[in-house]
Amino acid sequence: MIHGLKLLACAAALAVPLTLISSTAGAADPIKIGVAGPFTGGSSSMGVSMRDGVRLAVEEINKSGGVLGRPLLAVERDDEAKNERGVQIAEELINKEKVSATVGYINTGVALASQRFYQEAKIPVMNNVATGSIITKQFTDQPDNYIFRNAAHDSIQAPMIVDEVVKRGFKKVAILADSTNYGQLGKADLEKALDSKGMKAVAVEKFNIKDVDMTPQLLKAKEAGADAVLTYGIGPELAQIANGMTKLGWKVPIVGSWTLSMANYIDNAGPGGEGARMPQTFIQEANTPKRKVFIDAYLKEFKPKNNRIDSPVSAAQGYDSIYLLAAAIKQAGSTDGPKVKAALENLTTKVDGVVMVYDKPFSKDDHEAITANIPVFGEVKGSKVVYAYQDDMNKGAEVRTKK
Repeated sequence: MIHGLKLLACAAALAVPLTLISSTAGAADPIKIGVAGPFTGGSSSMGVSMRDGVRLAVEEINKSGGVLGRPLLAVERDDEAKNERGVQIAEELINKEKVSATVGYINTGVALASQRFYQEAKIPVMNNVATGSIITKQFTDQPDNYIFRNAAHDSIQAPMIVDEVVKRGFKKVAILADSTNYGQLGKADLEKALDSKGMKAVAVEKFNIKDVDMTPQLLKAKEAGADAVLTYGIGPELAQIANGMTKLGWKVPIVGSWTLSMANYIDNAGPGGEGARMPQTFIQEANTPKRKVFIDAYLKEFKPKNNRIDSPVSAAQGYDSIYLLAAAIKQAGSTDGPKVKAALENLTTKVDGVVMVYDKPFSKDDHEAITANIPVFGEVKGSKVVYAYQDDMNKGAEVRTKK
């Protein structure tokens, strides 16, 4: 009998993620928030950083008494960057875990495959990393849209990338994009942005996830006379682009989407990755009091290698997504999906986030918190991402809100 009681006690202890529920929670039922992202595989640099940012926010909120007198409980699931796994997780979080909302999604394809289940269940989703432009517009033909985002979508990033190469005087650009929804939708956004400047890529090449030899694509770009390479992919394959250019002895600037800031790009590309530039909503610099507190807390809690957050953008946006949801639940006075959605669309209090101060970030017709005035350019320098322009670093010290 005693042996049986010990087993039950052990099982109970394992079932509760103590780091996510503060001791002040008491006996109140927790508010369950789903957290879906890739915590293993090539996208894990982003997924783990996002998850840890979420954990930090949940812990802080719970230490302050929770929301509506109830603790938040993050119900984490690894989608492995696979569409079918994302679908399974969505159904589990909705039907079994009974989550009040879900945050996450790193990969555009996983988001598009999964979020329809939340839409049908009338449960809000806060996309905090995936950037495919279509994500928040997937259900705009329906009376109510439950899909929100606090990441810079590709229709913001692509024009920034093109503006950057034009400003630096490059006229013959090549596009290298991966074969996923993310890469191909991003490629289309880049081509549209180039067209608006009266430009056309001299080469447009595709590569697959886990490709390790980019020589054929790079040779075509080089032979076409490209003076800059524009990228849409994720860290491991982007590193192979930089490595391939080094092997060819071909040195032209790499400018691409925000994922060039991933640790598994910077570390795997080595010296060939230096100088790459990308839009960023957050750079690991303590240039505001809020950012200093966040960075210090993150480094203390998770102790990343070399005191460098693997994906600072993912961590910051993950953190902010929880505070946005908490504000909406508090305003709604309820975890009821339609009420939380309505509160998100009309937040009456400002949310002081790490990326920005969110002042009425959403409306019924606009579920994008980030506008074009928020991202700045980062540059890989000395094995980390720094501000490409000093003026942008100075802007970080200002209170920036949606425009």
